[in-house]
Order: sequence, then structure tokens, then C-alpha cells
Amino acid sequence: MLAGHQTWQFESKPVILSSAAVGGPFEANGKLANDFDILHEDIWLGQDSFEKAEKKLLEQACEMAIQKAGMKKEDIGFLISGDLMNQIISSSFAARTLGVPFLGIFGACSSSMEGLALAGQLVDSSAANYVIAAASSHNAAVEKQFRYPTEYGGQKPPTAQWTVTGAGAALVGKKGEGPKLTSATIGKIVDMGLSDPFNMGGAMAPAAVDTIEAHFRDLNIDPSYYDVIATGDLGSVGHRIAGDLLDKHGLKVPKDILTDCGLLIYSDSQPVFAGASGCACSATVTYGHFLKEMKKGNLKKILVVATGALLSPLSYQQKESIPCIAHAVSIEME
Repeated sequence: MLAGHQTWQFESKPVILSSAAVGGPFEANGKLANDFDILHEDIWLGQDSFEKAEKKLLEQACEMAIQKAGMKKEDIGFLISGDLMNQIISSSFAARTLGVPFLGIFGACSSSMEGLALAGQLVDSSAANYVIAAASSHNAAVEKQFRYPTEYGGQKPPTAQWTVTGAGAALVGKKGEGPKLTSATIGKIVDMGLSDPFNMGGAMAPAAVDTIEAHFRDLNIDPSYYDVIATGDLGSVGHRIAGDLLDKHGLKVPKDILTDCGLLIYSDSQPVFAGASGCACSATVTYGHFLKEMKKGNLKKILVVATGALLSPLSYQQKESIPCIAHAVSIEME
């Protein structure tokens, strides 16, 4: 059901029946290491390219989610997945392995919640019984595509962020035990004219604020409704900007409620500059950390607002600015 202008309310409250988070060696040294299902010691995962390693991360996350739910691949109606590679090859090639009907999406780092929103809509409308929403990224593969290969040793400014090597997947169904999807707010493109690929947080913060404001306006609720409002990967720079913009616009979000996945995943001693980023950032923090906290009873209602910078190497070379977007999904534990 449409609420307001850009928010879906899920009348049947689809259930996240299971979820899985897979990470690499850097994530194994982070603050949320215990919330991952699988952690790899080798960034290559035994593959001969970083892109193939990312595909394997995504395959493992999806297979783990299916296994946790006690189901088979044949039970899954659709896989909705996105990543940062050209032509979303990680998702497409993982879908080839899984053999599940596939809907590929590209929302950059907003792909995790874009996929979860679509999964909720498919299940709520009875267009599917079981849907997997997934997303992945790989630090070395993303650096090679969007910036410089790691081996190049290029210097980075303090505003830069560290792409998460990992994958997250959630299996959504009509009925069962687990956190429920109650609503989703689909974001609009917001472009403030920034063109620096080393300042993604600053570029994406206005898009996150726009979606957060739309969510509360459409549903006519107060920010205190949630225990946590988590943006995707704004990092320290974007998180500060988002907080300032929300205050400036008159939407008072308590500081102890507003957080960012990019600030949670790594430890303070890790050299991640402004924080974490990548499709796997919000995916692993949500499908690993947040959902576990909900099942423990520590959190009841969360709003995850995944943010994405929709640039490409080609658009950057043509000196385009960075169009950004954010999608929000409300998850509640009854």
C-alpha cells in the first residue's frame, strides 16, 4: 500500500526468515567480527581474480541464508542482488551458480535496501513466496575499477572511505519467525554538484536526509519511533553533515538513535580514513549485526537508510557530478 508520495507500507509484514553475512580478513579484525557467519583469511578466497572472489562471497551468503532457513534453492522464487562491478557481474555470475530466477539491480551502495524493499513488495503482493535480497563488494576489485589498483599505492585524503569486502543476504517470506518488514521509502536522486570520488560521504549525505525526511512525512511518525536510524555508508564526514542537515531542516533525530553502518563495522585502530563503504557495508551490518541484536531483544524497531553514489568511471572521466540516492527500509521485531 502506498503511503504518502514515496513510501510502501507492507500490510502482510513479510518476515526475514534468515540472513547471512560473509566477510574478508580486514572485516575479521573489525568491531563486528562476531556478527559474521563466515570470515575469510585470504582476500583472494582461493580465486584467480578479485572479481571471482567477490562472486564467491555472494554465493556463500545466499547459500548460507537458504541453509539457515532449512530450505533448498528450488524453494526460492527470486534473487534480487546488486554490486559495484560493471554490469553487476558479481550478482549475475552468482545467480548463474545458484540457478534462481534473478532480478539484477544497481543502486551502488544503496543496493542492499533497494533489494530488500523490492523483496518485501514482491512477497507482500503475493508475487512471490520466498525472495532473497543480497548485495556484495570487494575492496580490491572496487579500488581497481573506480580509483587506482591497490598495488599502485596512490595517496588518499582523509575524506576517503574503505570498501568492505563481503556480502550479505536476507531470505524474505510471507510467514514465519523473525524480524518483519513494515515499510520502505524509495529515494529520489539528489545531486549537489560534488564530483570528488574520494568524498562519497559528503556527496551522499543530502540524499540520505531527503529520504529520511520523506519517510517520516509519508508515515506521519516521529524519529523517536525507532531505536536506531542507520544510514548506509556516509562515514564520519557524511554522518556529521547528515546530522547537521536534519537539525537545520527541523527534524530532530536524537544523537543516540542516528548512526552509520560505515562507522560501526571497523575498529578505531584500522586505517579506514572516514569509515567504511561499499554495497556490503550496510548489507553485512544489517543482515549480521542489527538482525542479531533484534533477535536478542536489544532492538525492536530500526530504519536502515542505505546510500548510493551513482557514478561510473566513464561519468567521472567526463567530469560529471555524482548523482546520489538513498532507500530506507523499516524492520520491526514483534
